[in-house]
Formats: sequence, C-alpha cells, structure tokens
Amino acid sequence: MLSITEKHSTALKWLGQQVFNRQNPAVYFDPVLEVLNPLWVRRYLPARIESVDEETHDTRTFTLRPAKRWGGFRPGQHINIQVEKNGRWCSRPFTVSSAPSLWAEQGQVTITVKRVADGEVTPWLHEQLGAGDVVGLTEAFGDEPNPTHDEPVLFIAGGSGITPALSQLQAMAEQAHQAPVTLLYFVRSGDDVIGAAMLERLQQCLPQLSVTIVESEANPEAPEHLNAAHLEAVSGLAGRSCYLCGPPAMMDIATELLSQAGVADEQVHQTFFGPKSAPQMDVEGGGAVSFTRSGVEATDQDNRVLLEIAEEANLNPRYGCRMGICHQCSCRKTSGTVINRMTGVESSPGEETIQLCISVPRGAVTLDL
Repeated sequence: MLSITEKHSTALKWLGQQVFNRQNPAVYFDPVLEVLNPLWVRRYLPARIESVDEETHDTRTFTLRPAKRWGGFRPGQHINIQVEKNGRWCSRPFTVSSAPSLWAEQGQVTITVKRVADGEVTPWLHEQLGAGDVVGLTEAFGDEPNPTHDEPVLFIAGGSGITPALSQLQAMAEQAHQAPVTLLYFVRSGDDVIGAAMLERLQQCLPQLSVTIVESEANPEAPEHLNAAHLEAVSGLAGRSCYLCGPPAMMDIATELLSQAGVADEQVHQTFFGPKSAPQMDVEGGGAVSFTRSGVEATDQDNRVLLEIAEEANLNPRYGCRMGICHQCSCRKTSGTVINRMTGVESSPGEETIQLCISVPRGAVTLDL
C-alpha cells in the first residue's frame, strides 16, 4: 500500500505527464521562477555565484550559494558543476574546498578551480562567470573517509590536489583535532601555492599541523619531487592515516614509497581528480546500439564506451566525472550485454542500470535514452 507521500508524488507525476508532458509539473514554471529567483528553478539544482577570488595566476575559488534543498557534503567529497555553454550543458566534477560548517552556518560552499588550458569547461568558468551568475550542481558524492579525532594524519598533495585537504583540514581545526598532522604540498613554484592564506590560518588554529611546501621547479637544474627523504622526515609515519591527491604519477610514487615505509594499504586513501587507468579487456567490444527514446541507431566496433557512442550520434546525455565515480550518466539498459571497462566484468543481458561512461557494448544493446 502506498503512503500518503508516495500517493502525492505519483499524482504529481501523473498530472505533470498529462498536462505539461513532464514528470515534475513544477518544472513548467521554471521560466517564470528563473526571472523571480534563479534559485527556485526545479529542472536542475541551481547555485548562485557569490564571489570569485584569485588564488594563483591560473586558479580561482568560487563561493556558491546552492538552493536550500541541496543536501550538503562531507569533507573530501566532490560535486559536479553544470553550465550551459553555447546551448549545450556541460558538467565537470570538482572537490569542495570549504568546510561543511560554511554550508551549515552561511548556506555557502566553495570550489577551487584550476584553469586547464585546453579544457572545455575550466577556461569558460574563469572567463565567463562572476558574482551573480547561476550554475547547476549535483548532490555531493564520494566515499572517501575522514580522519578521526585522535589519529595522526599525513596529507600528500600536488597542485590543485590540495583542495580535499583544505576541506578536511578546516573541519579538523573546527573539531580541535588532537593528533599530529603533516601536509606535504608539491607545487611548481611559490606562485602556484593554492590556499596560501588558508594554510597560514590553519597553522595558527591547529598547532599540531606541520606544513611543508616543496617547490619542485625552484631549481630547474635539479627539480625536487616526492622522494623517500620527504617521508623519512615524518615522525611515526607507519602509524599515520595517509590522504593523497595529485597528478597520477605523483600518486603512484606516493603509494609505492608509503608501502616501502611500512604503511599498510588500508591506511592509504586516494582522491582522484582525473581518470584512473582502466584495465585492458580480454574480450572484444562493440555492436549496434539503439537509443529508444531518441529514435537513434548507432554502431561501433572500436571498444568505445556508450557515452562516447551517444555523443558521436549527436545525443547529449547527462554525465559528470566520465570516470565511473559520480553516477551522473547512469542509464537504463533494457536489453543486451555491456562490459565494465574499469573491471572487465560483463553484465547480464536483461534490464538494469548501467553507467554510460564506463560501459562498452558487447553485441546489440538497447538503452532508454
């Protein structure tokens, strides 16, 4: 038996479908709501940009005010920012760089965005958006753990990989973290330090925090990168929980060095802001793909994922991280078999929800898209 809430939801969906041809009839009024208050729209979760602050020559911090229905976040989690660029919605994941208290107390959240020169979204964010503009965002995602109140911690960050550490360190300072905390932060030069003012404040209110900033290219003739000597300087390393975020090459070196230093695998937590390497599949992919709602047919024999096949067919499915983490591209497969490119696991041939960005068709596949 349906509850009153479920009956109400079902009735609204029926009304929306019959009268407005939409699942949610409130979306019909979005053009009016957008004029009155952009944060009232229902077709996506809006957030107004309150301010934009320069961090470095290529990095800016955007302070956002999400609609009140947003669910908040935990330190270290990510959100997808959605923008309409040239009539097409684009989405990219960013780690929240503020503490949860900013959302709880002031209704705000920050993301710190490094401009990627040949990127599709980050240059546009830097050049086109300012205070008063509205973007879309998703609920926070990511299951990275957070340090407990009394455990010693080591953060290793490279470049813009400092953002999850900034969020976690602010939360730890507010909770009066008692154990030693060390941050090893690798940047090209002193001009590339993100969150410099924040790190100075954190050292004042978190006395147990030790910050070492390594300028890897300060001496071009002898560049300094993460090595065993950096870890040897961390007291009690084997007993610390370690949090890593940075370029993939640095992450690989860090995990290897930590293992050699006796740090157990379960003590090492990694946050990726770029695609992880996918294993090679043992079977060939490809096949005919039917997008039933769009009435489009496509064929691919190049082991491409369904998201790329859909985009090649001029469809614009929703997506976020494009690496299998955020599930924004989840879609209903009604028939056929796909292979998960990250695991090599083959799906069942029946109806199920799959992720377009990591699923490769194996034979004919039908999607509700």
